[in-house]
This record gives sequence, C-alpha cells and structure tokens, in this order.
Amino acid sequence: MDENIQPTPDPTPKKTNYLERIRKSIQRGPLSPEDDRSRMKMVMDSLILHIHPTKVSKPALKLSYTFGLGGLLLLLSAVLAVTGVLLIFVYTPSPDAAYESMIALQTEINFGNLIRNLHHWSGNLMVVVAVLHMLRVFYTSGFTRPREFNWAMGIALLLLIVVANFTGYLLPWDQLAYWAVTVGTSLLDYIPIIGEPITRFLLGGSEVGAATLTNFYGLHIALIPLAIFGIVSFHIWRVRKDKITVPRQINQEIDKERTTTIPHLVSVEFVYALVWLAILLTWSAFVNAPLEEAANPAISPNPAKAAWYFMGLQELLMHFHPVFGAIVIPGLGLATLFLIPYLDQDMDSVGVWFRSIKGRVTAFASLVLGIVGTFGFVLLNEYWLDLPGWLPFLPNIISNGWVPMAGLLLLIIIYYEILKLFGASNCEARQAVFTLLLSSFVTLTFIGIFFRGEGMALILPWS
Repeated sequence: MDENIQPTPDPTPKKTNYLERIRKSIQRGPLSPEDDRSRMKMVMDSLILHIHPTKVSKPALKLSYTFGLGGLLLLLSAVLAVTGVLLIFVYTPSPDAAYESMIALQTEINFGNLIRNLHHWSGNLMVVVAVLHMLRVFYTSGFTRPREFNWAMGIALLLLIVVANFTGYLLPWDQLAYWAVTVGTSLLDYIPIIGEPITRFLLGGSEVGAATLTNFYGLHIALIPLAIFGIVSFHIWRVRKDKITVPRQINQEIDKERTTTIPHLVSVEFVYALVWLAILLTWSAFVNAPLEEAANPAISPNPAKAAWYFMGLQELLMHFHPVFGAIVIPGLGLATLFLIPYLDQDMDSVGVWFRSIKGRVTAFASLVLGIVGTFGFVLLNEYWLDLPGWLPFLPNIISNGWVPMAGLLLLIIIYYEILKLFGASNCEARQAVFTLLLSSFVTLTFIGIFFRGEGMALILPWS
C-alpha cells in the first residue's frame, strides 16, 4: 500500500454540541458585537433544547390537537411564581395583618391590585387547564404504553395544583376564604383513623386560626411549589423520552414527518404565550379577585360553601353518607384514574380523538346521559327519595352509604355491559363510562355553585 496516499477527508461536517461551542467561545475571550449576539443566541437555543427535543412531529404542532395546554400550564406557573414573589413583599401571614395587606394592595400599592388579580385568576385558570390537559391526553389515548407512569405523574400534579389553590385560598383572611377552608378541611375528618390527626396538623389546632394561616402560608409558598417543580421537571423529561403522541385520523397511518423545534415550534409557542398574557392582563385589569369583609369566626355565612373546585364533593355530601361522599367515592375515582393506563388496550387508537366513530357517538351519548341523569338524581333525592326514612332499621352509613353506592355501581356495570352488547370495544366502553362519570361530577359542581341557596337548599332556575 502506498504510504503517500492520504485518506480522503469526510465531507460531512461534524456536529458540535451547543454547550461545547459556548465553552470554546468563552475561552476565546472578548468578542465583537456580532459574535456576542451569536453567543447569546447559542445560549438561548441551548436553554430551549434542554426543554424540547431538537425535532418534533410536524402534525403535533397543530393547535387543534394539543391546544397548547401543556405550554399554557408552564406559562401560568411562571406568572404565579413572579406575582407570588411580588406579593410576598407586602403580605404578612397573621390574622391581624393579612386582611389589611389585601386592602393595602387595593388602595395604597401601585399596581398591587393588578398583581393580586393576576395571581388569583392564574391560579384558578391553572386548575381548569390542568383538567383539560388531562382530558386531552385521555381522549387521544396518550396514556398508553410507554406513557403509563407519566400519566400517574400528571394526576399527582393535578392534585398538587388543587392543593396549592386551596392553601392560597385562606391567605386573604376574609369571610369567603375563612369559611371555605373551614368547610374544605372538615371533609378530612371523615377519613378513618388518620382523618382527625391530619386535620389537626393542617389547622394547627381544632379550628381555623393563626396557626392555620401560618401552616397554609408555608405550604403555599415553599413546600407545594417545590413539589410541583420537581414533578414537572420529571414529567417534561419523560415527555421527551417517551415522545408526544402524533395526531392521526381513524384508520390512518402515523405521519412520521418531523420538523426542527427552532424556529417552527418556538415561534408558535411565543405567539401563543403573548396572546394568553394579553388575555390574562385584560381580564385582571377589569375583574377583581373576590374579597369580602374580614374573617369573623363568630358569624357563618349562609350558605357556607367550599372553594368552587370542591363543590362537587360538597354536593355529594348532600346525597351520600359523609364517609362515602367525602372519602369512598372520590377515593375510588382517583384509584381508577391511576389504574386506567395499566388496563388491557384492545384497539390501537393512539393519537385518534375519541378512538373511533363509535367511540365518539358513545362518548357524546354518555355526556348527555351524565348531565340529564345527574340532574334527575338530584331532583329525585331532593323531593322524593329518602332511603334513611324508608330503612329506619339500618344504620345511616348503610342506608345512605352502602345501599346507594351499590345501586350506583350496579347502574355503571349495566351501562358498561349494554355498550359491549352493542359492539363497543373495551377501550370505547371505558371511555364512555369515564365520560359519564366526569359529566356527572361537573354537573354536581355546577349545581353546588349555582343552585344551592340558604341552608344549602336547592333553588331551581324557575323558582
């Protein structure tokens, strides 16, 4: 072999890692303005690509598929973090000063009321968006293998978001907050054995007071945000590792076309964030966060209602024994949500909205049935049904707990079997049952917020 022959250089340029390029540019010392802008761009690109993959599925960029709900949650988190830090400077977590802090924000501090409004409405919107994000993943089968554990992390995040809102609900220390938290924490008392100790730990005593405010403040600004940040970091990493589901039509092959994150995805996210920031600022400028008179433990409002996201549970307590309304039924619902991804999937529907044509029909029918059936059950229970009175020889936990619970489970099983009888697959039938129960719970929440008056009596629109 001729030793003078040199190997042909590889015409393909080698890719250099962003961080390596940044390190080398720093070692070169002072740069011109053009080089400085180039370095800044590399840093920004590197930060973006730590969150996003370098390439994404082009069909997944359609807003009609994800609706940008995951990105909106991150945006709301950032708004809450910034406004929360600003509020810390003017808020004092004590019964004597907390309410005065709210008044000062409204009357004395420049833009104080706007900052509080942004924080309040962003927190409430975050609950709604988290639920919608979970529903988008469910109805497009985005929780199936290998994404089962990430679905569980998403449910945990939803619970933490609700708890974050609940702990922040007390901080204004007005009548609305005081009694909503009193009602909300009373639900924990129904947990067997550990319910009362947990309640006393959170309240710092037997009732809502100064210790409760301190505990909720610490949870709201430190422990819960840290937990959310940790799980969100893991959640995003798992999304990158497992890859986002790709939208497709029924019986259509997955479109494998990919495009670069920068600029295609980033430009869409930037515009989307600007639009939502404009909406939030406009809403917060014209709609004030609720603030009633200062908290008074001696005067209870009538009716005393929990926070709106707990009104479904409070409405359940109107129809079931407290152990079942506050613990058993919500507990079974949560356990089912965690277990759904691990059930056998008998159809390939990842990326398909509502799985199939039949899935869409049964889901819509379940939605209507859940709304109408729940209203009917509430009216029936309000004006006619009286199981404890009809079964006086049974303990209340059986006549108003086990008996209606058994009847509810029997109806769900019958509905599931009817769906199977008409040719629905297991996936389609489970989706229909999920939709039925979801619409029922949302209807209960709606009734609790708008149709319950003094003494929690049912007030019909035509009354």
